Amino acid sequence: MSSTGPDMTAVRPYADQLDDGLIQVCFTLPVPFAASAKKAAALLVEAMGIESPEVVHCEELAEGFTYFVLYGRCPHAVDYDAISEEECEPQALAEPEVEAFAAAHLPRKVVVVGASVGTDTHTVGIDAILNLKGFDGSHGLEAYGAFETHNLGGQVSAEALIARVVDLEADALLVSQTVTQQELHIDTLRELVERIEAVGRRSDMILICGGPRITPELARELGFDIGFSRNTYPHQVASYIVREMASREIVSSAETTSAALSNG
Repeated sequence: MSSTGPDMTAVRPYADQLDDGLIQVCFTLPVPFAASAKKAAALLVEAMGIESPEVVHCEELAEGFTYFVLYGRCPHAVDYDAISEEECEPQALAEPEVEAFAAAHLPRKVVVVGASVGTDTHTVGIDAILNLKGFDGSHGLEAYGAFETHNLGGQVSAEALIARVVDLEADALLVSQTVTQQELHIDTLRELVERIEAVGRRSDMILICGGPRITPELARELGFDIGFSRNTYPHQVASYIVREMASREIVSSAETTSAALSNG
């Protein structure tokens, strides 16, 4: 660390003093509340590579389950300067900017279909993104002139969802998964992508999934274009859709032009 600030090629966690590497870790173990439980938690954190772990809080959640909070020192650092902005998601557009971008780059409204699929009855998330009222002052996609939105609600089967997508010729599909016990969401989302591929719609549609356990990395692994998790606002989803649609329109136009020149 220099005298003027942190070394951006070796950034470490910060707690009490710059570059001290101190972090907090919280988790639950399926073990009884006892002194041996504290030892088990400390050993586990040490196995993660965290140095000098200290259990600062533990409590019994239920018989046979104990919750822990530990402090420790992370010996690792990250080269912040090596991270390029191209690797990260672009800054989200504000609602008026989304509308302006769509008007300038897209020839028509984007048809968006959304639902909570399978046995999932939770629609708060999908409603917040799609419905007019939106979330925390941010309007849902229904309020945008750039979109034609169809919110199918909760407990929508894969068959019914795909039939609706085909019928509406949807450009983008938003799938919400809140119920994630025993990794249920992973099987549900993977199966949905497979069904969409089977009807030949995967390549010409934007697939988005969202939920508390969803990450962009997991979404792509399951076959989606992107995933959104907690604290996502409608304008962030809207920004991604119009940018992705514009990108695909440009590629399609270029391919059409190239084919015409070749045939000519």
